[in-house]
Formats: sequence, C-alpha cells, structure tokens
Amino acid sequence: MRISTTLPMTQAGAPDIAMARHLENLGYDAVSMPDFIIGDGTPSFDATLVLAAAATATDKIGLEFGVLSLPLRPTAWVATQMQTLQHLSGNRVVLGVGIGGFPGSPFWRAIGAPLQGRGRWTDAALQALPGLIRGEATKLGEEEITLAPAAPVPPILIGGNSEAAMRRAVLHGDGWAPSLISPAALSKKAARLREIAHELGRPIPSISVGGHAILVHNPAAIESFTRILVDVHRMAPEEAADIPVTGGPEQVAERLHAYAEAGADMVGLGLDGGDWTRQAETLAEARAQLNRSQNQAGTSAPGQP
Repeated sequence: MRISTTLPMTQAGAPDIAMARHLENLGYDAVSMPDFIIGDGTPSFDATLVLAAAATATDKIGLEFGVLSLPLRPTAWVATQMQTLQHLSGNRVVLGVGIGGFPGSPFWRAIGAPLQGRGRWTDAALQALPGLIRGEATKLGEEEITLAPAAPVPPILIGGNSEAAMRRAVLHGDGWAPSLISPAALSKKAARLREIAHELGRPIPSISVGGHAILVHNPAAIESFTRILVDVHRMAPEEAADIPVTGGPEQVAERLHAYAEAGADMVGLGLDGGDWTRQAETLAEARAQLNRSQNQAGTSAPGQP
C-alpha cells in the first residue's frame, strides 16, 4: 500500500513546505496538492507552484496533483509546467487530473474556462499531453507545436467517481483516482472498472483513493466533516459516516487493508482536526503495520501460523 497526504498550513496561512521533508523521512510515497481555486475569498494556492517548492525541499518523495482541473488551463501550458516540474524534481511528478469540480465559480468565469463540454475538453487534453511532454510535434487546434526540453510523461491518474471517469482512466490514464468513497463502494466500482477495461481491450488502471482522516480525538471535527458530506455532497448520513478514517494505528491499518482488499494501490488522506504532525506519524505507522502483516502472511508456509 502506498500513501500520500497534503501539507499543513503555517501560522501565516501558507503551505508548510518544510513538512514535505518530514513526510519524506516518514516514508510517504507522495505529497499531494489539490487544485482548489474558487475566487470567492476561500484560501487557495496554485498547485504547481506549491509542488515546485516541495521539489526543492525534498529528494525522492513523489509530487502528486490531487487533482489538476484541466479545463481551467490551456493544454500547452499544462504540458510546459509538467516538463518543467519533471526536470526540477528528477521526474517525481504524479499527474492527477479531472474535469473540475467548481464550474461556474467566480474563478472559472474570470478566466473564461468552459462551463459546458468539460469532459470533451479533458479528453482532448489527455490525448495531446503525452506527446507534448515527450517533446513530440503535436497538433493543438490549428497549431503544431513542439515543447522542449522533453521529459518523461508522469503517471496520469484520472479523478472522479463516475462511470465516465472510469472509462476515461481506462482510455487515457495509468490510474483511476476516486475520492470520498468507502471500501465497500470501492469494491463494486473496481469490479466495474475491470469490466470496462475488458470491454475496451485495455489494461486495468491502478486505483488511488482520495479521502480525509481525523486521527486525533476530535468528535466535533468528525461531525463537521460528515455534515459537509451530507449537506454539500448529498450523501446519505449512513454513507457519510463511513467516509472519514479515524482511530489509532491499528484502526487505520484495518481501513488501509480494507481499501487494499477492495482494489486500491494507493490511499491519499487529507489530515483534518488538528495536530498534523501527530496524525502524519499515525498514518505512517498504520501503513508500516499493514505492510508488516502482509509480509508475514506472504512468508508463512502452509500450515504455519
């Protein structure tokens, strides 16, 4: 099981880039940055710039977009940024992408992003991005462009829980990245993902689950988070209650195991509720416990405990 999380905020309200090194030392596979710009005064930061800063503070941890809204940006610009970040980081980028979750927001309107046809825009961008990043001559509209210096194409994860997102992941991605989903629901979706891959004659994508964890004793934070799932995301209360990851290392390891059993290769969790450092360490210990138990199960001979 691979794990990632987002950076905490400093007292000044900016991402704490120094904590990327702490995550690296804890053995995290990636530091993740959401693309969450609304334009209504909600605090937000440019994901590419934050991950570029994290690249300079670390040596080996992955730099994961979780996820980048492609319709907000010209495709050529995204390709240039990915080339640059690959060169700055030594090819550590994990490019999670999606159609965008806030169409019609002030930021979307201000930059003229498309409100309709976001799926078609995303599909066209995904078809062009690999060639552009590799430095190949690529047609974009009426222009053929070649970007340099070429860089390896990062793993591309397709965000979204819908059937369309799963189909897009099979056709254009290396992985599928659903979010806010329970292990039981993921198991059903993973079965459908395999069916789609079989129907299209394509490899089965990996699965990277995104979610939230509250690994400190903070019932109010859990209640607030689940209320948002019900009021904003329109989840049933019983479904919402099953989403946040809570508890100590043993309970978290059990949840990671459940996701692995459902088909997940990676779990990325935002850490809510305070004491980020303690929570980051708890998640790392939970992953270590899971890996130890899996290794013991794999090395035990038949008939042995």
